[in-house]
Amino acid sequence: MPMDVRVGDTLTMKKQHPCGSRDFLVLRSGMDFRIRCLGCSREVMVPRSKCEKNIKQITRPEET
Repeated sequence: MPMDVRVGDTLTMKKQHPCGSRDFLVLRSGMDFRIRCLGCSREVMVPRSKCEKNIKQITRPEET
């Protein structure tokens, strides 16, 4: 069952990016995720299955 990950969510990953940050912003979701590192602003396309295994926490922006 796929996780409920939406555009705009912040993902905290188990492994860190080479820049040292563990937090990523979701820019696109589907079969692949396009995520942006919040440390160095690099964008990466990651297959959904690989990304879901490495998610430690999902933080949603406050809904108004």
